[in-house]
Amino acid sequence: MRHSLPSRTPPGARHPSAKLRVGFVLMHNFTLTAFSSFVDVLRLAADEGDRSRPIGCSWQVMSPGRRPARSSCGIDIQPTADLGDPGAFDYIVVVGGLLHGMPPLPAAVATWLQRAAKANVPLVGVCTGSFVLCRLGLMAQRKCCVSWYHYRDFLEEFPTLVPVADQLFVVDGDRITCSGGAGVADLAAQLVTQHLGSAVAQKALNILLIDRPRTADSAQPAPSLGGQGGAGEGSGERRLGDGGIADARVSRALLLMEQNLAEPLPVAALADALAVSPRQLERLFSERLGESPQESYLALRLRHARWMLANTPFSAARIAADLGFADGSHFGRAFKARFGETPAAFRRATARPARRSAPAEETRVFD
Repeated sequence: MRHSLPSRTPPGARHPSAKLRVGFVLMHNFTLTAFSSFVDVLRLAADEGDRSRPIGCSWQVMSPGRRPARSSCGIDIQPTADLGDPGAFDYIVVVGGLLHGMPPLPAAVATWLQRAAKANVPLVGVCTGSFVLCRLGLMAQRKCCVSWYHYRDFLEEFPTLVPVADQLFVVDGDRITCSGGAGVADLAAQLVTQHLGSAVAQKALNILLIDRPRTADSAQPAPSLGGQGGAGEGSGERRLGDGGIADARVSRALLLMEQNLAEPLPVAALADALAVSPRQLERLFSERLGESPQESYLALRLRHARWMLANTPFSAARIAADLGFADGSHFGRAFKARFGETPAAFRRATARPARRSAPAEETRVFD
């Protein structure tokens, strides 16, 4: 029988009847949305309504000496516990955040996570928490889910690992990795389903105004095919996911394109990766986006090119080579056809002197 907790019991504290016990370790500049989404699903699943008593689920936020953790938006979270016995949890969740300019992982945290792995406690990396697990050597021979946004960062840092960047999350034995964002709520709901049942998980999501949980293999939302608000484009930017456009196969195709800009994949290769025929892929793009896969691919590459012209010191020739154009002339013609001006004219119109001497870490697309 479940009993109410005394009023002095802090939210999330371990309860003897809890069927799902989760420990959180927050990295410096962690993503607040990823953490709060996970916790709120647990909170709403743990009790009747939204009374927040940790009966069915319990959770703790841990750090050495209970030192506060600062989120990327500047809000501090006060941990509820020091690093204790990792075996007290069913899952330990590492919440990552900003990748660049981060201090080294505290030795005490690294040792504790490795101890948890040796004790066979399932480790969960959300947002860039997957990078932390990889840096500790805890993802060897494992599939690792990352956001498409950080796909290139991952390849640069872990060239021997293969990231999965077209799914919301990946479960590989006692390692779980999640791309982050709203997908964290879907992951938390799956864990609640496994431990407390689907009705409890659905109740939590309903209170959060989420219609239904997405499965692990649901596609990440694809990048926009429009621009970034630059010259020559208005409010007609199209995003996958807008009404009447979304299709998991089209989304995955766009994600594959995004991850292979320098060496564009043939339509046949895209179709093969999606287990459809080239003709079927052409039809899907025509129905969902009103253009061919080749046209969508070119739009993505030109959007990146325009961003690089405005935000990096790279020459047009360098940008053309980096994005897989045959030469500078080919790039210039394609750019003018889409945006109505040459790359040189666009760069002059958007010139910002302070950016021309920007350090290398600021020249990454999308930063």
